[in-house]
Amino acid sequence: MRYRIIHSTEYRYTDTVSQCHNVAHLIPRDTPHQRCLQSRIDVDPVAADYAQRHDFFGNPVSFFSTQIPHQRLAVIATSEVQVAPEPARLDLHSGTSWQGVKAHLSASLQPEDLDARQYLLDSPLVVASEALAAYARPSFQAGRPLLEVALELVDRIHNDFRYEPGFTSVTTPLEEVLRDHRGVCQDFAHLAIGCLRAMGLPARYVSGYLETVPPPGQERLQGADASHAWFSVYVPQLGWLDLDPTNNQRPMGRHITTAWGRDFSDVTPLKGVIFGGGAGHGLAVSVDVERLE
Repeated sequence: MRYRIIHSTEYRYTDTVSQCHNVAHLIPRDTPHQRCLQSRIDVDPVAADYAQRHDFFGNPVSFFSTQIPHQRLAVIATSEVQVAPEPARLDLHSGTSWQGVKAHLSASLQPEDLDARQYLLDSPLVVASEALAAYARPSFQAGRPLLEVALELVDRIHNDFRYEPGFTSVTTPLEEVLRDHRGVCQDFAHLAIGCLRAMGLPARYVSGYLETVPPPGQERLQGADASHAWFSVYVPQLGWLDLDPTNNQRPMGRHITTAWGRDFSDVTPLKGVIFGGGAGHGLAVSVDVERLE
């Protein structure tokens, strides 16, 4: 399937900003199941400098600065992506147990296993804790295959936690999400990652988009989509398996990957430093995911 994604961000400031410097993870990355066909980022006021490279995790990352005084900054990322669904059939009840995966990773010197081990460590927004381990343990029975365990954990998070936009922010501690059983896709991805790491298993954060389908009889609304987040668990010999606890599903062709890292802080869509701007600012974000074929 081929998609066009338009991600628009607009800042409005109470006072003039003399200049700003920004970092953006807005261009979808290439993966075994996805290819970014074309992309561009338009900035208004026009950027004085623009550069692009790949970060530590292999994600495309853009750097730009605006040195024209302004009270409004607009950043529009437009991309076209080809997505192929991952294989649908997996034998969830066979394969290595989750304890076997832990043992394998602690001893293996294979490059892919060594790379996966970095996702065992605490990160700025996901710190393994006894509370996370306690929530995870009912799924982690001795001898259970890792895939079976991971999918049960996803199902539990989906059923135990209520999706409530606005209840949390990017700074809300994971302990509060666990206590209140509310949050959004970012929180649920962090929660699953924290549970897996607390049990000694690597997991990483994935940011991107999800094609939404309007209710029967209603037209699709432009700009009404949103950024999305899910997570991946590492399975030796199979690689990274994406799982979406918000929707209780495996991504199968409608999820578009932008970037991955240890948590949200590694792949923030847009962040930067401004000089001026006054006491506050307004932020408006719109996303449009359009299927082209």
